[in-house]
Amino acid sequence: MKTLRFMRATGVLGMTTLGVCLCAQAAIAKYLPAGKNLLSTSLPSTAPPADADAMPQAEVTNLPTQLPLRRLAPLLTLPDATTPLMRNELPSLGTPEAYLPPVAPQIALMIDLSDRRVYVYEDGQRRQSYPIAIGREGWETPVGRFQVMQMIRNPAWQHPFNGSIVPPGPNNPLGTRWIGFWTDGRNYIGFHGTPNEESVGRAASHGCIRMLNRDVVELFERVRIGTPVTVVP
Repeated sequence: MKTLRFMRATGVLGMTTLGVCLCAQAAIAKYLPAGKNLLSTSLPSTAPPADADAMPQAEVTNLPTQLPLRRLAPLLTLPDATTPLMRNELPSLGTPEAYLPPVAPQIALMIDLSDRRVYVYEDGQRRQSYPIAIGREGWETPVGRFQVMQMIRNPAWQHPFNGSIVPPGPNNPLGTRWIGFWTDGRNYIGFHGTPNEESVGRAASHGCIRMLNRDVVELFERVRIGTPVTVVP
């Protein structure tokens, strides 16, 4: 005689196992001992063991050597989702929007050199503006379309003429934030704070956009790498 191993015993009567047992009961009942059925033969306990992976596979014994299993195939069809056995087993997961992060507004900056302000747009609508200082004569701020390429908290500053480094601190010419948006490969231009806040509103920089320290800190939190920056005369 051979032993047919066809399901793994977990100790839990699942819906799939129940469907298989009920469908196959009539077909192989004559091979089971008197007074036995698939449920009593296959599931010795309704409580799962401490280590379910260590349980042996369930066995159906006393089957003939050449059991015509192909005859059982039509009887082993599992119930589909329209039957009472499977309907409404799981609660609805809701709409996809419930699992997606909120969409961040699209930020864009426009620097107007003529009125010396930077304007913040969200989804095409003007939301905020800040006063700025722009490049003085001979160091004019470049006009065109750019994008944020650098963002640094508490930056150090390198003197453009002698190369000396000024570390972060209250006397740093860049203040507490740097938002770079232009470079020629050697020099950089961007938004930054300043210890000389009285210069904001004038043409006083070497091309950069000076801002009040509180304003550049706020702007820093609203932009990201890739934020568009447009400079108009």
